[in-house]
Amino acid sequence: MRAVILKKQGGVENFEMSTVPIPEIKPDEVLIKTRAISINPADAIVRENENVSWIFGDKRPLILGWDVSGEVVAVGSDVQQYKKGDEVFGVIRHPGIGRTYAEYVAAPAADIALKPANVTHQQAAAATLAALTVLQPMRKVGVKKGDRVLITAAGGGVGHFAVQLAKYYGAYVIALASGAKKDFVMSLGADEFIDYQSQSFEKELHNIDLVVHAVRTEGHLLRSLEVIKKGGTLISLWSHITEEERQAALGKGVNAFYNSIQCSGDDMKVVATLLENGALRPYVSKEYTLDEIPAAHLEIEKGHTQGKIVVNI
Repeated sequence: MRAVILKKQGGVENFEMSTVPIPEIKPDEVLIKTRAISINPADAIVRENENVSWIFGDKRPLILGWDVSGEVVAVGSDVQQYKKGDEVFGVIRHPGIGRTYAEYVAAPAADIALKPANVTHQQAAAATLAALTVLQPMRKVGVKKGDRVLITAAGGGVGHFAVQLAKYYGAYVIALASGAKKDFVMSLGADEFIDYQSQSFEKELHNIDLVVHAVRTEGHLLRSLEVIKKGGTLISLWSHITEEERQAALGKGVNAFYNSIQCSGDDMKVVATLLENGALRPYVSKEYTLDEIPAAHLEIEKGHTQGKIVVNI
């Protein structure tokens, strides 16, 4: 099969199209014929940063990727819930390595769900890691009707799902993004919009119940803490809470925590239901081919993606 391998961690020049054996599946796995995958900022970080080389384990060659949507073409002996021909999607082996930049993917049956018939493989691939990144902590926190929720980076891959999920749970949603994304974000259901390029959100907001923090800018998390009411919550999606941030949160009576997603077929089934009933609408801004993986990485590294980037296989 064709797969994009990483010769070594570093720049996109280290990607190489290669022919490798179709993976063998274990008794608890299925073999997926890949139709589409999704590219995340985390993909670029793993590609470049040797500090996270542990993710690859002893698997060689190095093949990136966690998100996949496709068709089951073989089923392990212990798998009962899926059969050949099923269309499935999911986040594979996160926080390990899913090896989805390939024409075939071996996936634990416990990591996937049936793809709803009303969404394309491209949309399904988009609604995987990015969707779980906000679904899991929101369910942990228990977002409820009437909560005032601030979504930062609201126009991005994670952010555009966060807006929709918060609205699904009945929250009043305030979206923070660039002015160019206002119409897009408001179309997702946001109740209020703040342009971070021309407005200081911490001067305009108060009494916020929950901040979904998805911005990597230094100092931004501390600014976000200023708008949260006592007893409120901040979910950090990008980085662990520093000691300075932890102390600031304690001083305000705010529960601030970092959330790292875990692959979960059960949670993917929740996403499937939300896709099926229209509560979640993935937005795919750009599509690439497997040969164009380097270009897809360069695009995601710009940090201004609207919605999601998808690769067709």
